[in-house]
Amino acid sequence: MGDIIEERRAQMFPTLSDAQLARVAAVATRRQVRAGETLWEQGDPHSGMFVVIAGELAITDPSIAGDHPVVVHGVGQFTGEVTALSGRRALVRGRMQTDGELFVLDAAALRRLVQGDSELSDLFMRAFILRRVALIDRGFGDATLLGSSHSADTLRLQEFFTRNVHPYVYIDVDRDPAVQALLDRFHIGIADVPVVICRGERVLKNPTNEEVSECFGFSAPLAPDTIRDLVVVGAGPGGLAAAVYGASEGLDTLVIEENAPGGQAGTSSKIENYLGFPTGISGQALAGRAYAQAEKFGAELVIARSVERLHCDGSGLHQIRLKGGDTLRARAVIIASGVRYRRLSLPNVARFEGAGVYYGATPIEARLCQGQEVIVVGGANSAGQAAVFLASQTRHVHVLVRGAGLADTMSRYLVRRLEENPQVTLWTHSEIVGLDGDDHLRTVRWRTGDGSIETRAIAHVFLLIGAEPNTHWLKGCVALDDKGFVKTGPDVTREELVATRWPLTRPPFLFETSRHRVFAVGDVRSGSVKRVASAVGEGSICVQLVHRTLAE
Repeated sequence: MGDIIEERRAQMFPTLSDAQLARVAAVATRRQVRAGETLWEQGDPHSGMFVVIAGELAITDPSIAGDHPVVVHGVGQFTGEVTALSGRRALVRGRMQTDGELFVLDAAALRRLVQGDSELSDLFMRAFILRRVALIDRGFGDATLLGSSHSADTLRLQEFFTRNVHPYVYIDVDRDPAVQALLDRFHIGIADVPVVICRGERVLKNPTNEEVSECFGFSAPLAPDTIRDLVVVGAGPGGLAAAVYGASEGLDTLVIEENAPGGQAGTSSKIENYLGFPTGISGQALAGRAYAQAEKFGAELVIARSVERLHCDGSGLHQIRLKGGDTLRARAVIIASGVRYRRLSLPNVARFEGAGVYYGATPIEARLCQGQEVIVVGGANSAGQAAVFLASQTRHVHVLVRGAGLADTMSRYLVRRLEENPQVTLWTHSEIVGLDGDDHLRTVRWRTGDGSIETRAIAHVFLLIGAEPNTHWLKGCVALDDKGFVKTGPDVTREELVATRWPLTRPPFLFETSRHRVFAVGDVRSGSVKRVASAVGEGSICVQLVHRTLAE
Protein backbone atom coordinates (compact mmCIF):
# COMPACT_ATOMS: atom_id res chain seq x y z
CA MET A 1 0.00 0.00 0.00
CA GLY A 2 3.16 2.11 -0.13
CA ASP A 3 2.51 5.81 -0.68
CA ILE A 4 -1.10 5.84 0.52
CA ILE A 5 -0.09 4.31 3.85
CA GLU A 6 2.79 6.71 4.33
CA GLU A 7 0.72 9.75 3.41
CA ARG A 8 -2.18 8.92 5.72
CA ARG A 9 -0.66 6.51 8.23
CA ALA A 10 -1.83 8.48 11.29
CA GLN A 11 -5.45 8.33 10.10
CA MET A 12 -5.31 4.74 8.88
CA PHE A 13 -3.55 3.28 11.93
CA PRO A 14 -4.21 5.58 14.90
CA THR A 15 -3.23 4.60 18.43
CA LEU A 16 -6.03 4.90 20.97
CA SER A 17 -5.44 6.98 24.09
CA ASP A 18 -5.95 5.58 27.58
CA ALA A 19 -9.29 7.38 27.80
CA GLN A 20 -10.42 5.94 24.46
CA LEU A 21 -9.28 2.44 25.45
CA ALA A 22 -11.32 2.73 28.64
CA ARG A 23 -14.46 3.47 26.60
CA VAL A 24 -13.72 0.50 24.34
CA ALA A 25 -13.21 -1.73 27.39
CA ALA A 26 -16.72 -0.91 28.60
CA VAL A 27 -18.28 -2.81 25.65
CA ALA A 28 -15.53 -5.37 24.90
CA THR A 29 -14.37 -8.68 26.28
CA ARG A 30 -10.70 -9.51 27.02
CA ARG A 31 -8.84 -12.38 25.39
CA GLN A 32 -5.37 -13.85 25.98
CA VAL A 33 -3.61 -14.90 22.77
CA ARG A 34 -0.42 -16.77 21.87
CA ALA A 35 2.24 -16.12 19.25
CA GLY A 36 1.26 -17.72 15.94
CA GLU A 37 -2.44 -17.89 16.82
CA THR A 38 -4.65 -17.15 13.81
CA LEU A 39 -7.53 -14.87 14.74
CA TRP A 40 -9.20 -15.10 11.35
CA GLU A 41 -8.42 -16.36 7.87
CA GLN A 42 -9.06 -14.64 4.57
CA GLY A 43 -12.60 -15.54 3.55
CA ASP A 44 -13.96 -16.00 7.07
CA PRO A 45 -17.24 -14.23 7.83
CA HIS A 46 -15.81 -11.24 9.63
CA SER A 47 -17.38 -8.45 11.65
CA GLY A 48 -16.41 -6.53 14.74
CA MET A 49 -12.77 -5.88 15.56
CA PHE A 50 -9.83 -6.52 17.86
CA VAL A 51 -7.93 -3.91 19.84
CA VAL A 52 -4.36 -4.77 20.90
CA ILE A 53 -3.63 -4.13 24.57
CA ALA A 54 -0.46 -6.26 24.68
CA GLY A 55 1.70 -7.81 21.94
CA GLU A 56 1.69 -7.47 18.15
CA LEU A 57 -0.91 -8.56 15.58
CA ALA A 58 0.21 -9.05 11.97
CA ILE A 59 -2.12 -8.52 9.00
CA THR A 60 -1.15 -10.34 5.79
CA ASP A 61 -2.61 -10.88 2.35
CA PRO A 62 -2.47 -14.61 1.41
CA SER A 63 -2.78 -14.14 -2.35
CA ILE A 64 -2.24 -16.76 -5.07
CA ALA A 65 1.28 -15.33 -5.45
CA GLY A 66 2.12 -15.92 -1.78
CA ASP A 67 1.76 -14.07 1.51
CA HIS A 68 2.24 -10.31 1.47
CA PRO A 69 2.61 -8.29 4.70
CA VAL A 70 0.08 -5.48 5.08
CA VAL A 71 0.65 -3.98 8.55
CA VAL A 72 1.51 -4.92 12.13
CA HIS A 73 -0.79 -3.55 14.84
CA GLY A 74 0.83 -2.65 18.14
CA VAL A 75 -0.53 -1.71 21.57
CA GLY A 76 -3.53 0.63 21.35
CA GLN A 77 -4.18 -0.10 17.68
CA PHE A 78 -7.18 -1.89 16.18
CA THR A 79 -8.03 -4.19 13.28
CA GLY A 80 -10.67 -3.87 10.62
CA GLU A 81 -11.85 -2.05 7.53
CA VAL A 82 -15.41 -1.73 6.18
CA THR A 83 -16.06 -5.47 6.61
CA ALA A 84 -16.01 -4.79 10.36
CA LEU A 85 -19.51 -3.34 10.00
CA SER A 86 -20.87 -5.15 6.96
CA GLY A 87 -20.12 -8.73 7.95
CA ARG A 88 -18.58 -9.44 4.54
CA ARG A 89 -15.86 -12.06 4.33
CA ALA A 90 -12.40 -11.01 5.49
CA LEU A 91 -10.03 -9.82 2.77
CA VAL A 92 -6.86 -10.49 4.75
CA ARG A 93 -5.51 -12.78 7.49
CA GLY A 94 -5.00 -11.76 11.12
CA ARG A 95 -2.35 -13.65 13.14
CA MET A 96 -0.59 -12.89 16.41
CA GLN A 97 3.09 -12.18 15.99
CA THR A 98 3.76 -12.41 19.75
CA ASP A 99 1.95 -13.45 22.90
CA GLY A 100 -0.53 -10.78 23.88
CA GLU A 101 -3.94 -9.66 25.01
CA LEU A 102 -6.84 -8.19 23.04
CA PHE A 103 -10.11 -6.39 23.48
CA VAL A 104 -12.70 -8.23 21.36
CA LEU A 105 -15.70 -6.33 20.01
CA ASP A 106 -18.40 -8.21 18.11
CA ALA A 107 -20.48 -6.40 15.49
CA ALA A 108 -23.11 -5.29 17.99
CA ALA A 109 -20.52 -3.82 20.36
CA LEU A 110 -18.71 -2.03 17.53
CA ARG A 111 -21.95 -0.60 16.19
CA ARG A 112 -22.85 0.57 19.69
CA LEU A 113 -19.58 2.51 19.82
CA VAL A 114 -19.83 4.10 16.38
CA GLN A 115 -23.43 5.12 16.99
CA GLY A 116 -22.97 6.40 20.54
CA ASP A 117 -19.41 7.77 20.74
CA SER A 118 -18.82 10.63 18.30
CA GLU A 119 -15.05 10.74 18.74
CA LEU A 120 -14.49 7.01 18.31
CA SER A 121 -17.02 6.90 15.47
CA ASP A 122 -15.04 9.44 13.46
CA LEU A 123 -11.76 7.70 14.23
CA PHE A 124 -12.96 4.18 13.37
CA MET A 125 -14.97 5.09 10.25
CA ARG A 126 -12.16 7.17 8.76
CA ALA A 127 -9.64 4.37 9.34
CA PHE A 128 -11.99 1.69 7.95
CA ILE A 129 -12.66 3.62 4.73
CA LEU A 130 -9.03 4.58 4.15
CA ARG A 131 -7.87 1.01 4.72
CA ARG A 132 -10.33 -0.27 2.10
CA VAL A 133 -9.11 2.38 -0.35
CA ALA A 134 -5.50 1.30 0.26
CA LEU A 135 -6.34 -2.39 -0.26
CA ILE A 136 -7.96 -1.51 -3.59
CA ASP A 137 -4.99 0.63 -4.59
CA ARG A 138 -2.58 -2.25 -4.15
CA GLY A 139 -4.92 -5.03 -5.29
CA PHE A 140 -4.68 -6.80 -1.93
CA GLY A 141 -7.57 -9.12 -1.26
CA ASP A 142 -9.20 -12.37 -2.24
CA ALA A 143 -10.18 -11.84 -5.88
CA THR A 144 -8.30 -12.39 -9.14
CA LEU A 145 -9.95 -11.66 -12.48
CA LEU A 146 -8.51 -13.15 -15.66
CA GLY A 147 -10.03 -11.32 -18.57
CA SER A 148 -9.67 -9.67 -21.95
CA SER A 149 -10.26 -6.12 -23.12
CA HIS A 150 -12.24 -7.68 -26.01
CA SER A 151 -14.73 -9.34 -23.64
CA ALA A 152 -17.98 -7.65 -22.62
CA ASP A 153 -18.27 -9.93 -19.60
CA THR A 154 -14.79 -8.93 -18.45
CA LEU A 155 -15.96 -5.31 -18.41
CA ARG A 156 -19.10 -6.32 -16.52
CA LEU A 157 -17.08 -8.08 -13.82
CA GLN A 158 -14.57 -5.23 -13.54
CA GLU A 159 -17.43 -2.79 -13.01
CA PHE A 160 -19.11 -5.10 -10.49
CA PHE A 161 -15.99 -5.40 -8.35
CA THR A 162 -15.17 -1.70 -8.65
CA ARG A 163 -18.64 -0.35 -7.91
CA ASN A 164 -18.96 -2.69 -4.93
CA VAL A 165 -15.59 -1.39 -3.66
CA HIS A 166 -14.04 -4.85 -3.63
CA PRO A 167 -10.28 -5.05 -4.32
CA TYR A 168 -9.18 -7.40 -7.06
CA VAL A 169 -6.16 -8.22 -9.20
CA TYR A 170 -6.80 -7.98 -12.94
CA ILE A 171 -4.72 -10.07 -15.35
CA ASP A 172 -5.21 -9.44 -19.07
CA VAL A 173 -4.78 -12.71 -20.94
CA ASP A 174 -3.95 -10.80 -24.12
CA ARG A 175 -1.02 -8.89 -22.61
CA ASP A 176 0.39 -10.64 -19.54
CA PRO A 177 3.24 -12.98 -20.57
CA ALA A 178 3.00 -14.97 -17.33
CA VAL A 179 -0.70 -15.76 -17.69
CA GLN A 180 -0.20 -19.27 -19.13
CA ALA A 181 1.31 -20.55 -15.88
CA LEU A 182 -1.75 -19.33 -14.01
CA LEU A 183 -4.11 -20.91 -16.54
CA ASP A 184 -2.27 -24.22 -16.22
CA ARG A 185 -2.30 -24.07 -12.43
CA PHE A 186 -6.08 -23.77 -12.31
CA HIS A 187 -6.75 -26.02 -15.34
CA ILE A 188 -8.49 -23.36 -17.38
CA GLY A 189 -8.12 -22.24 -20.98
CA ILE A 190 -8.36 -18.99 -22.91
CA ALA A 191 -11.86 -20.01 -24.03
CA ASP A 192 -13.02 -19.94 -20.39
CA VAL A 193 -12.24 -16.22 -20.02
CA PRO A 194 -13.38 -14.26 -18.10
CA VAL A 195 -12.49 -16.29 -15.02
CA VAL A 196 -12.71 -15.20 -11.39
CA ILE A 197 -10.49 -16.98 -8.86
CA CYS A 198 -12.08 -16.76 -5.43
CA ARG A 199 -9.59 -16.76 -2.52
CA GLY A 200 -7.04 -18.68 -4.59
CA GLU A 201 -9.20 -21.82 -4.50
CA ARG A 202 -12.53 -21.68 -6.28
CA VAL A 203 -12.62 -21.06 -10.04
CA LEU A 204 -15.68 -19.29 -11.47
CA LYS A 205 -15.93 -19.36 -15.26
CA ASN A 206 -17.76 -16.31 -16.60
CA PRO A 207 -19.81 -16.07 -13.41
CA THR A 208 -22.97 -14.04 -12.95
CA ASN A 209 -22.82 -11.08 -10.58
CA GLU A 210 -24.87 -13.10 -8.10
CA GLU A 211 -22.35 -15.96 -8.19
CA VAL A 212 -19.52 -13.51 -7.52
CA SER A 213 -21.46 -11.93 -4.67
CA GLU A 214 -22.11 -15.35 -3.12
CA CYS A 215 -18.49 -16.53 -3.37
CA PHE A 216 -16.99 -13.38 -1.88
CA GLY A 217 -19.72 -12.89 0.71
CA PHE A 218 -20.91 -9.46 -0.42
CA SER A 219 -24.09 -10.03 1.58
CA ALA A 220 -25.06 -12.00 4.65
CA PRO A 221 -27.55 -14.86 4.08
CA LEU A 222 -31.16 -13.74 4.14
CA ALA A 223 -33.48 -14.71 6.96
CA PRO A 224 -36.77 -15.14 5.05
CA ASP A 225 -38.83 -15.66 8.22
CA THR A 226 -37.86 -12.26 9.63
CA ILE A 227 -40.49 -9.54 9.38
CA ARG A 228 -38.74 -6.26 8.59
CA ASP A 229 -40.01 -2.83 9.47
CA LEU A 230 -38.82 -1.53 6.12
CA VAL A 231 -37.54 -3.07 2.88
CA VAL A 232 -35.99 -0.67 0.38
CA VAL A 233 -35.73 -1.94 -3.21
CA GLY A 234 -32.78 -0.24 -4.88
CA ALA A 235 -29.61 1.34 -3.50
CA GLY A 236 -29.37 4.47 -5.60
CA PRO A 237 -29.20 7.87 -3.88
CA GLY A 238 -32.87 7.73 -2.84
CA GLY A 239 -32.67 4.17 -1.55
CA LEU A 240 -29.43 4.77 0.37
CA ALA A 241 -30.87 7.93 1.95
CA ALA A 242 -33.92 5.96 3.04
CA ALA A 243 -31.65 3.25 4.48
CA VAL A 244 -29.58 5.78 6.46
CA TYR A 245 -32.60 7.56 7.91
CA GLY A 246 -34.63 4.41 8.45
CA ALA A 247 -31.87 2.58 10.32
CA SER A 248 -30.74 5.64 12.28
CA GLU A 249 -34.31 6.13 13.51
CA GLY A 250 -34.65 2.58 14.77
CA LEU A 251 -36.37 0.79 11.90
CA ASP A 252 -35.19 -2.74 11.06
CA THR A 253 -34.14 -1.85 7.51
CA LEU A 254 -33.12 -4.14 4.64
CA VAL A 255 -31.99 -2.89 1.21
CA ILE A 256 -32.09 -5.09 -1.90
CA GLU A 257 -29.81 -4.01 -4.76
CA GLU A 258 -29.60 -5.75 -8.13
CA ASN A 259 -26.10 -4.58 -9.05
CA ALA A 260 -24.14 -2.11 -6.90
CA PRO A 261 -24.78 0.86 -4.60
CA GLY A 262 -25.24 4.20 -6.33
CA GLY A 263 -27.65 3.39 -9.14
CA GLN A 264 -27.10 5.42 -12.30
CA ALA A 265 -25.51 8.16 -10.21
CA GLY A 266 -22.83 5.67 -9.19
CA THR A 267 -21.51 5.64 -12.77
CA SER A 268 -21.04 9.40 -12.88
CA SER A 269 -17.40 10.48 -13.09
CA LYS A 270 -18.07 13.72 -11.24
CA ILE A 271 -21.13 15.32 -9.64
CA GLU A 272 -20.52 19.04 -9.19
CA ASN A 273 -23.95 20.45 -8.32
CA TYR A 274 -24.58 18.39 -5.17
CA LEU A 275 -24.76 20.59 -2.09
CA GLY A 276 -21.69 20.52 0.13
CA PHE A 277 -19.15 19.34 -2.47
CA PRO A 278 -17.86 22.50 -4.18
CA THR A 279 -15.06 20.63 -5.94
CA GLY A 280 -17.38 17.80 -6.94
CA ILE A 281 -17.50 14.13 -6.00
CA SER A 282 -17.65 11.00 -8.12
CA GLY A 283 -20.86 9.03 -8.05
CA GLN A 284 -18.99 5.98 -6.77
CA ALA A 285 -17.40 7.92 -3.89
CA LEU A 286 -20.76 9.38 -2.88
CA ALA A 287 -22.41 5.96 -3.01
CA GLY A 288 -19.56 4.37 -1.05
CA ARG A 289 -19.86 6.92 1.75
CA ALA A 290 -23.63 6.53 1.89
CA TYR A 291 -23.28 2.72 1.93
CA ALA A 292 -20.86 2.86 4.88
CA GLN A 293 -23.14 5.31 6.64
CA ALA A 294 -26.15 3.00 6.27
CA GLU A 295 -24.14 0.07 7.66
CA LYS A 296 -22.93 2.23 10.55
CA PHE A 297 -26.54 2.66 11.67
CA GLY A 298 -27.37 -1.02 11.24
CA ALA A 299 -29.08 -1.24 7.87
CA GLU A 300 -28.57 -4.56 6.10
CA LEU A 301 -27.73 -4.42 2.39
CA VAL A 302 -28.09 -7.39 0.05
CA ILE A 303 -26.17 -7.12 -3.22
CA ALA A 304 -26.78 -8.80 -6.59
CA ARG A 305 -30.29 -10.03 -5.85
CA SER A 306 -33.15 -9.17 -8.18
CA VAL A 307 -36.76 -8.57 -7.16
CA GLU A 308 -39.25 -10.50 -9.26
CA ARG A 309 -42.54 -9.45 -7.75
CA LEU A 310 -44.29 -7.41 -5.10
CA HIS A 311 -47.25 -9.50 -3.96
CA CYS A 312 -50.52 -7.64 -3.58
CA ASP A 313 -52.82 -9.94 -1.67
CA GLY A 314 -54.24 -7.18 0.53
CA SER A 315 -52.80 -8.54 3.79
CA GLY A 316 -51.16 -6.30 6.40
CA LEU A 317 -47.64 -7.45 5.50
CA HIS A 318 -46.02 -6.88 2.14
CA GLN A 319 -44.27 -9.82 0.49
CA ILE A 320 -41.41 -9.37 -1.99
CA ARG A 321 -40.33 -12.37 -4.06
CA LEU A 322 -36.70 -12.45 -5.16
CA LYS A 323 -35.22 -14.22 -8.15
CA GLY A 324 -34.18 -17.62 -6.85
CA GLY A 325 -37.26 -18.14 -4.73
CA ASP A 326 -36.66 -16.24 -1.47
CA THR A 327 -39.56 -14.17 -0.18
CA LEU A 328 -39.16 -11.20 2.17
CA ARG A 329 -41.85 -9.82 4.44
CA ALA A 330 -42.06 -6.20 5.50
CA ARG A 331 -44.43 -3.82 7.22
CA ALA A 332 -43.46 -1.06 4.77
CA VAL A 333 -41.73 -0.90 1.37
CA ILE A 334 -39.89 1.92 -0.38
CA ILE A 335 -39.54 1.53 -4.15
CA ALA A 336 -36.23 3.06 -5.22
CA SER A 337 -35.48 0.77 -8.15
CA GLY A 338 -34.58 3.67 -10.44
CA VAL A 339 -34.32 3.65 -14.22
CA ARG A 340 -32.07 2.31 -16.93
CA TYR A 341 -30.88 4.04 -20.11
CA ARG A 342 -32.74 3.19 -23.29
CA ARG A 343 -31.16 1.21 -26.08
CA LEU A 344 -30.87 2.52 -29.58
CA SER A 345 -33.55 1.16 -31.90
CA LEU A 346 -30.99 -0.71 -34.00
CA PRO A 347 -31.13 -4.49 -34.52
CA ASN A 348 -27.50 -5.20 -33.57
CA VAL A 349 -26.93 -2.85 -30.63
CA ALA A 350 -27.00 -5.70 -28.09
CA ARG A 351 -24.16 -7.40 -29.96
CA PHE A 352 -21.77 -4.55 -29.11
CA GLU A 353 -22.85 -3.88 -25.52
CA GLY A 354 -19.70 -3.99 -23.41
CA ALA A 355 -17.66 -4.28 -26.61
CA GLY A 356 -17.90 -0.71 -27.87
CA VAL A 357 -21.34 0.32 -26.61
CA TYR A 358 -21.56 1.46 -22.97
CA TYR A 359 -24.19 2.88 -20.63
CA GLY A 360 -21.84 4.63 -18.23
CA ALA A 361 -18.54 6.49 -18.43
CA THR A 362 -16.36 5.37 -15.54
CA PRO A 363 -12.54 5.16 -15.41
CA ILE A 364 -12.84 1.52 -16.50
CA GLU A 365 -14.43 2.43 -19.85
CA ALA A 366 -12.15 5.47 -20.18
CA ARG A 367 -9.07 3.21 -20.07
CA LEU A 368 -10.45 1.21 -22.99
CA CYS A 369 -10.64 4.22 -25.27
CA GLN A 370 -7.66 6.35 -24.25
CA GLY A 371 -6.30 8.37 -27.15
CA GLN A 372 -9.23 7.43 -29.43
CA GLU A 373 -12.32 9.19 -30.74
CA VAL A 374 -15.59 8.44 -28.92
CA ILE A 375 -19.26 9.30 -29.25
CA VAL A 376 -21.59 10.35 -26.45
CA VAL A 377 -25.30 10.19 -27.29
CA GLY A 378 -27.63 12.26 -25.10
CA GLY A 379 -28.33 15.79 -23.98
CA ALA A 380 -29.00 15.55 -20.24
CA ASN A 381 -26.57 16.15 -17.37
CA SER A 382 -25.37 12.54 -17.31
CA ALA A 383 -24.30 12.85 -20.95
CA GLY A 384 -22.64 16.20 -20.27
CA GLN A 385 -20.68 14.86 -17.31
CA ALA A 386 -19.58 11.86 -19.39
CA ALA A 387 -18.47 14.05 -22.31
CA VAL A 388 -16.47 16.39 -20.07
CA PHE A 389 -14.76 13.45 -18.38
CA LEU A 390 -14.03 11.59 -21.61
CA ALA A 391 -12.62 14.71 -23.25
CA SER A 392 -9.81 14.59 -20.69
CA GLN A 393 -9.07 10.95 -21.48
CA THR A 394 -9.59 10.58 -25.23
CA ARG A 395 -8.52 12.27 -28.46
CA HIS A 396 -11.95 13.69 -29.33
CA VAL A 397 -15.58 13.45 -28.18
CA HIS A 398 -18.54 13.74 -30.55
CA VAL A 399 -21.78 14.60 -28.72
CA LEU A 400 -24.92 13.64 -30.66
CA VAL A 401 -28.34 15.05 -29.75
CA ARG A 402 -31.64 14.82 -31.60
CA GLY A 403 -32.70 18.32 -30.58
CA ALA A 404 -31.53 21.80 -31.56
CA GLY A 405 -29.07 22.11 -28.68
CA LEU A 406 -28.32 21.47 -25.01
CA ALA A 407 -29.66 24.56 -23.22
CA ASP A 408 -33.08 23.10 -22.43
CA THR A 409 -31.85 19.76 -21.04
CA MET A 410 -28.40 20.30 -19.52
CA SER A 411 -27.08 22.46 -16.68
CA ARG A 412 -25.48 25.66 -17.94
CA TYR A 413 -22.07 24.97 -16.39
CA LEU A 414 -21.80 21.71 -18.37
CA VAL A 415 -22.98 23.33 -21.60
CA ARG A 416 -20.32 26.01 -21.21
CA ARG A 417 -17.56 23.45 -20.64
CA LEU A 418 -18.54 21.51 -23.73
CA GLU A 419 -18.79 24.66 -25.88
CA GLU A 420 -15.36 25.87 -24.75
CA ASN A 421 -13.56 22.54 -25.16
CA PRO A 422 -11.84 22.15 -28.55
CA GLN A 423 -11.84 18.38 -28.09
CA VAL A 424 -15.66 18.25 -28.17
CA THR A 425 -17.88 18.56 -31.23
CA LEU A 426 -21.64 18.93 -30.83
CA TRP A 427 -23.83 17.43 -33.55
CA THR A 428 -27.44 18.67 -33.30
CA HIS A 429 -30.48 17.13 -35.01
CA SER A 430 -28.38 13.96 -35.32
CA GLU A 431 -28.89 10.28 -34.55
CA ILE A 432 -26.98 7.04 -35.01
CA VAL A 433 -28.30 4.90 -37.87
CA GLY A 434 -25.71 2.13 -38.03
CA LEU A 435 -23.19 0.18 -35.97
CA ASP A 436 -20.72 -2.18 -37.62
CA GLY A 437 -17.86 -4.39 -36.47
CA ASP A 438 -16.71 -7.93 -35.71
CA ASP A 439 -16.13 -8.98 -32.08
CA HIS A 440 -15.99 -5.26 -31.25
CA LEU A 441 -17.60 -2.12 -32.61
CA ARG A 442 -15.47 -0.66 -35.42
CA THR A 443 -17.58 1.85 -37.38
CA VAL A 444 -20.45 4.21 -36.57
CA ARG A 445 -22.83 5.93 -38.99
CA TRP A 446 -25.05 8.82 -38.02
CA ARG A 447 -27.51 11.09 -39.82
CA THR A 448 -26.67 14.78 -39.43
CA GLY A 449 -28.94 17.82 -39.31
CA ASP A 450 -28.85 18.33 -43.08
CA GLY A 451 -29.81 14.70 -43.75
CA SER A 452 -26.38 13.50 -44.84
CA ILE A 453 -24.75 10.38 -43.40
CA GLU A 454 -21.50 10.71 -41.47
CA THR A 455 -19.38 7.54 -41.28
CA ARG A 456 -16.45 7.32 -38.87
CA ALA A 457 -14.08 4.58 -37.71
CA ILE A 458 -15.10 5.01 -34.07
CA ALA A 459 -15.06 2.02 -31.73
CA HIS A 460 -16.64 3.45 -28.56
CA VAL A 461 -20.17 4.82 -28.12
CA PHE A 462 -21.66 5.93 -24.80
CA LEU A 463 -25.47 5.79 -24.79
CA LEU A 464 -27.05 8.09 -22.20
CA ILE A 465 -30.45 8.62 -23.81
CA GLY A 466 -33.62 8.86 -21.81
CA ALA A 467 -34.65 6.40 -19.18
CA GLU A 468 -37.05 3.51 -18.70
CA PRO A 469 -38.31 2.80 -15.17
CA ASN A 470 -37.45 -0.46 -13.44
CA THR A 471 -41.07 -1.24 -12.59
CA HIS A 472 -41.65 -4.60 -14.29
CA TRP A 473 -42.01 -6.18 -10.83
CA LEU A 474 -44.84 -3.79 -9.85
CA LYS A 475 -47.33 -4.06 -12.68
CA GLY A 476 -50.84 -4.78 -11.49
CA CYS A 477 -49.87 -3.97 -7.90
CA VAL A 478 -49.42 -0.18 -7.76
CA ALA A 479 -50.65 2.53 -10.10
CA LEU A 480 -48.21 3.47 -12.88
CA ASP A 481 -48.36 6.36 -15.34
CA ASP A 482 -48.47 5.88 -19.11
CA LYS A 483 -44.66 5.64 -19.24
CA GLY A 484 -44.43 3.05 -16.47
CA PHE A 485 -43.29 5.35 -13.63
CA VAL A 486 -44.85 4.93 -10.17
CA LYS A 487 -47.63 7.36 -9.31
CA THR A 488 -47.63 8.75 -5.76
CA GLY A 489 -49.56 11.12 -3.51
CA PRO A 490 -52.00 13.48 -5.27
CA ASP A 491 -51.21 11.96 -8.69
CA VAL A 492 -53.04 8.75 -7.73
CA THR A 493 -56.67 8.94 -8.90
CA ARG A 494 -59.73 7.82 -6.97
CA GLU A 495 -60.31 5.07 -9.53
CA GLU A 496 -56.77 3.76 -9.03
CA LEU A 497 -57.26 3.70 -5.26
CA VAL A 498 -60.44 1.67 -5.70
CA ALA A 499 -58.67 -0.73 -8.09
CA THR A 500 -55.87 -1.38 -5.58
CA ARG A 501 -58.32 -1.62 -2.63
CA TRP A 502 -57.01 1.39 -0.70
CA PRO A 503 -58.06 0.67 2.92
CA LEU A 504 -58.15 4.15 4.48
CA THR A 505 -60.31 7.26 4.33
CA ARG A 506 -57.25 9.52 3.91
CA PRO A 507 -55.56 9.84 0.51
CA PRO A 508 -51.97 8.58 0.02
CA PHE A 509 -49.19 10.62 1.58
CA LEU A 510 -46.80 12.61 -0.61
CA PHE A 511 -44.57 9.68 -1.68
CA GLU A 512 -47.06 6.90 -0.96
CA THR A 513 -48.35 4.83 -3.85
CA SER A 514 -51.84 3.46 -4.40
CA ARG A 515 -50.84 0.65 -2.04
CA HIS A 516 -50.88 1.42 1.70
CA ARG A 517 -47.35 1.56 3.24
CA VAL A 518 -45.70 1.22 -0.16
CA PHE A 519 -43.75 4.33 -1.17
CA ALA A 520 -41.68 5.40 -4.18
CA VAL A 521 -38.72 7.80 -4.33
CA GLY A 522 -36.14 8.96 -6.84
CA ASP A 523 -36.11 8.50 -10.59
CA VAL A 524 -38.63 5.64 -10.57
CA ARG A 525 -41.33 8.00 -9.26
CA SER A 526 -43.62 9.73 -11.73
CA GLY A 527 -42.89 13.45 -11.88
CA SER A 528 -39.62 13.28 -9.95
CA VAL A 529 -36.79 15.75 -10.57
CA LYS A 530 -33.93 13.75 -12.06
CA ARG A 531 -31.20 15.02 -9.73
CA VAL A 532 -29.16 13.29 -7.03
CA ALA A 533 -30.09 15.89 -4.42
CA SER A 534 -33.80 15.43 -5.13
CA ALA A 535 -33.57 11.66 -4.76
CA VAL A 536 -31.67 11.98 -1.47
CA GLY A 537 -34.28 14.43 -0.19
CA GLU A 538 -37.17 12.17 -1.18
CA GLY A 539 -35.58 9.14 0.48
CA SER A 540 -35.01 11.10 3.67
CA ILE A 541 -38.49 12.61 3.86
CA CYS A 542 -40.14 9.32 2.98
CA VAL A 543 -38.91 7.67 6.18
CA GLN A 544 -40.92 10.16 8.23
CA LEU A 545 -44.02 9.13 6.29
CA VAL A 546 -43.19 5.46 6.87
CA HIS A 547 -43.21 6.13 10.62
CA ARG A 548 -46.64 7.75 10.32
CA THR A 549 -48.13 4.83 8.43
CA LEU A 550 -46.64 2.28 10.83
CA ALA A 551 -48.35 4.11 13.69
CA GLU A 552 -51.77 3.87 12.01
